[in-house]
Amino acid sequence: MSFAYLGALLISLGGLALLDRRFRLAFWSDPRRAALTVGIGLAGFLAWDLAGLALHIFARGDSPHMTGVLLAPELPLEEAFFLTLLCYTALLAWRALEEWRR
Repeated sequence: MSFAYLGALLISLGGLALLDRRFRLAFWSDPRRAALTVGIGLAGFLAWDLAGLALHIFARGDSPHMTGVLLAPELPLEEAFFLTLLCYTALLAWRALEEWRR
């Protein structure tokens, strides 16, 4: 069991949080809306993943860098953190572009 990938995802999320705090783009601007946005995106992507797994379109790959912890059959723990990172990155990019356009 290795925590390398999960650790990298957590460090990346921490870096995004620092950028967010510095520029007050999402959670440091409107935490309720930011949490709702990231949460809805995460739920949608997890539903997408679960549907893909149920239809045998997606499959879990084995890696020595992952924990091996599964949230559901064939759905690794790291997937939830990756999808959170994806949604948070998209939200910060959108907010940064909005601010830049002003």
